Amino acid sequence: MSTMNSSPMLNAYPDSMGGKLSDIVSLLADGLSGAFGDFYILPSLFHSDLDRGFSVIDYDLDERYSSEADLEELKRLGIGLKLDFVLNHQSVQSKEFQDLIENGADSEYRDFFINWNRFWEGCGELGDEGYIVPDGELIKDMFFRKPGLPILMVDFPDGSRHPYWNTFYQEKTVQPDGSIRYLGQMDVNVKSPLVWESYRATLEKLAQHGARLVRLDAFAYASKEPGKRNFLNEPETWDILQRVQDLAEPCGLSLLPEIHASYEEHIFDELCRRGYLTYDFFTPGLIIHAIDTQSPEKLLNWASEITEKRLRTVNMLGCHDGIPLLDLKGLLPENEIRGLIDRIVARGGYVKDLHGQKNVYYQVNATYFSALGEDEKKLLFARALQMFMPGKPQVWYLVLFAGVNDHDAVLRAGEGGHKEINRTNLSLQEIERKLPTPIVQEQLRLLRYRNTCPAFGFDSTLTVWRESKTAFFRWENDKGRTTLRADFESCDFEISEG
Repeated sequence: MSTMNSSPMLNAYPDSMGGKLSDIVSLLADGLSGAFGDFYILPSLFHSDLDRGFSVIDYDLDERYSSEADLEELKRLGIGLKLDFVLNHQSVQSKEFQDLIENGADSEYRDFFINWNRFWEGCGELGDEGYIVPDGELIKDMFFRKPGLPILMVDFPDGSRHPYWNTFYQEKTVQPDGSIRYLGQMDVNVKSPLVWESYRATLEKLAQHGARLVRLDAFAYASKEPGKRNFLNEPETWDILQRVQDLAEPCGLSLLPEIHASYEEHIFDELCRRGYLTYDFFTPGLIIHAIDTQSPEKLLNWASEITEKRLRTVNMLGCHDGIPLLDLKGLLPENEIRGLIDRIVARGGYVKDLHGQKNVYYQVNATYFSALGEDEKKLLFARALQMFMPGKPQVWYLVLFAGVNDHDAVLRAGEGGHKEINRTNLSLQEIERKLPTPIVQEQLRLLRYRNTCPAFGFDSTLTVWRESKTAFFRWENDKGRTTLRADFESCDFEISEG
């Protein structure tokens, strides 16, 4: 299904570098020219009110950060766009939810969101709080993102209260004037025809913005059935994904479903078997592990598996979330994963656990530079490895500029603000100061090489091997050949052609 090329892709919020998208566009035309073929702009590009963009009100551009002229200029520069479609939920400020709280049972969107009691009718007991507590057998395997049942109680105009499904975030406060203020991301009901009409309109809007790749955020949560895990339900999740694909194809869009799952579950295999690009959430941790242990074996094994299975992946070092670790189960022994976590935390990172359970790790929040001990040689070595790994390289702006852990931002954000450690906005003055530095220029040199060398590509041949602590990555096709020699003991590397 995907016709995506494998050129490097910048990844940033519209205000990450300079404050507005126009500032980043200018950088792509000048200081970053030739390094990137695509740009993944995170969803604060749109009207949103929470979670730095992932609580979308609508998919029109937020004029505080961007304009259609910015997108047109990216197109003129030949930069392709990757944009987000948040499949599972919408902001409480969306027109659909606002209509629901204004009109209650008379709203045309009364079935657009998931009425908890209607969903669980006949499957539990109605409690004093006004919501059904499902039978234990039906929720024992259910996947929760937070403690307690995922419910937001919604007040209708007639004074009645109704529970609605809310997987990710909820807040409801009574204001001094007696009015109710909602904040949250409400799960949509994929069994509603109106939801599918909104899906179609959203994909058309993203195509109008110039997207050619669409990241499906939280798609694995969209299917919900009593008695199921309600995360990657099968076969329902795959049926939903196919329906979205059927809507995306006429718009000329390729899909990138986003899901965190352990290697041992092999969800990436299933996605690729069905023709989709898939995220390589394994490479970030494997590279740190290989550098720390001075052993490339596990990284090379993974590179060989991608090649042998002809998986089409998007890889990365850092991103707007943390460094994935849950994903490594099955690729690394448990004690080695735990050792990796402990080292990154000792270097200033924070552990992100699932729904408050400290023994269930998910990701470590840290900049990739800090996770490597803020060693510029190791960062450049890691970037070289990423450039020669299979897949399309995605580049978090803060890694490019060797950003360090921002602990002050975490403190300012308060509870739940751990991700801000790796989301520092850079001013134009900071960029002007950092851009000429060797660590930035050497990364750009690698990116430009990756973007222009004809030997790379999804249809090229990659051969990997090792000699003791030195790894070799050789890419070749009928247009050329290039080889990376990477010494994991010294973190020296060399690129040769022919």
